[in-house]
Amino acid sequence: MTLFGGKKPETSAKADGNRNQAGPPSELSALDFSGGGDAWALAQCAEKVQVLEGGDALLAVAEEAAMLFAAGQDEEAAQVLEATLDGAVGDEAGEGLWLMLLDLHRLAGDRQRFDQRGATYASRFEKSPPQWEDLSSPRDEAPVDATPTVALNGSLSGQVEVQFGKLVEFARENGSIKIDLGRLRSADDKGCKLLRDVLRRLADDRVPVSLLNCPTLATMLLKQVACGRRERQESWLLLFELLQRSGEFDNFEQYAIDYAITFEESPPSWDPARAPDASAPVAKAPPQSISSGRKDDFSLEGEISSGGQQQIKDLAAFASKRTMIDVDCSRLRRIDFATAGTLFNVLANLQAQGKLVTFKKVNNMVAALLRVMGVHQVSELVPRR
Repeated sequence: MTLFGGKKPETSAKADGNRNQAGPPSELSALDFSGGGDAWALAQCAEKVQVLEGGDALLAVAEEAAMLFAAGQDEEAAQVLEATLDGAVGDEAGEGLWLMLLDLHRLAGDRQRFDQRGATYASRFEKSPPQWEDLSSPRDEAPVDATPTVALNGSLSGQVEVQFGKLVEFARENGSIKIDLGRLRSADDKGCKLLRDVLRRLADDRVPVSLLNCPTLATMLLKQVACGRRERQESWLLLFELLQRSGEFDNFEQYAIDYAITFEESPPSWDPARAPDASAPVAKAPPQSISSGRKDDFSLEGEISSGGQQQIKDLAAFASKRTMIDVDCSRLRRIDFATAGTLFNVLANLQAQGKLVTFKKVNNMVAALLRVMGVHQVSELVPRR
C-alpha cells in the first residue's frame, strides 16, 4: 500500500533483503545533530536522507509537516496537511497524510476536528477511521498550596527569640507553615536551640512544618562542628534534625557515630515517620524511561528533545544486553530533529551488532519524521492506527 501517494520507486530483491541485514552505517550516522537547531540539522542532511516510499510532491508535504511538528509548530503542521488534502492533489494522497493529520488532532486533543476529518477519511477510503483517543499532554493542575512561607534571614542567633515567638503564633493561626532556611548566613548554638524549640512546640501542637533548603544550613553547621571537639552540641542536634528532614539516612548514621564519640552519649535516633513523604513531589528529574515489565520491552514517553536525550541513552543501555527489543511508543508524543538523528546513530550501531529494535504504536507524526531520518532502515516501525 502506498502511504503518501504517487508511484513507488522500484527496489531490487537484493536491496530489500539488505534492509534486514547488518550493514555499514549510512552517511547519516556520521552527522552531528547536537547543535545549531532544527534548520541547521536539516540543512546538514537534506541531501543524504533517502526516503523509499511514495511520490516526491506528497512526500515533501509529509516531511515538511513532520519537521514542523518536531519543532513544536503543531498548528503550522496541521495547516500544511490540510492545505494539501483539501487541494488539487488531495485525491492522490494515500492514507499516510490522513493518518498524520488525524494523529495531529488526537495529539492536540481536538475532538471536533478529528471527527470532521475522520468522516471524510471514511468516505475517501471506504473504511472506518481510527478511533478517537485523547493523546494531548495531561493537564495536571497542581493543588494550590496555601501554606504560608517564612524566610529566615541573616544570622540564626539568640536575638531571634522574640521573632520566633511570633512565628509560632503565626503557624498555629494558619494551621501549617514552611520555614525557608536558604537565606541564613550564620548560626550559633543559641539560635540552633531556639529553632529546635520552635519545631518541638509546633510538633506538640500538631502543626505541620516544612523546612526548605535544609542542605544550606546543614552544610554551614558541618563546618562548625568536629568529631572529638566537645562543643556546639545544639548545632549537632539541629544538624540531625536537618538530615532527618532531608531523608539523608547514610549521613545521619555517619554523624551519629561522631556525635557518640564526641559527647559520650547516645545520638538521636532515626525516625522513619519523620523522613520526607515518598508520595510528595521532590526536586529531582522525572524518570526518563519506564520498562513495561516484560523482559524485552522498553518504553519511550513524553516529548524528547536534544536537551534531554536520557531516554535514548537508556534505550541503548537496555538494548546492549538483548537481541530483540520491543519499544512501546504509545505514550511518546514528540521527538525533535536532533534527537531523531541521535536515535538513528544508536540504532545503526545496534543493527551492526545483529540487534533488532521494533518501535510499536508510534504516532504517525513521529513515524513520518523517523522515516525522513531513515530510522526505518535500521529498525522496524509500527505506526499506531
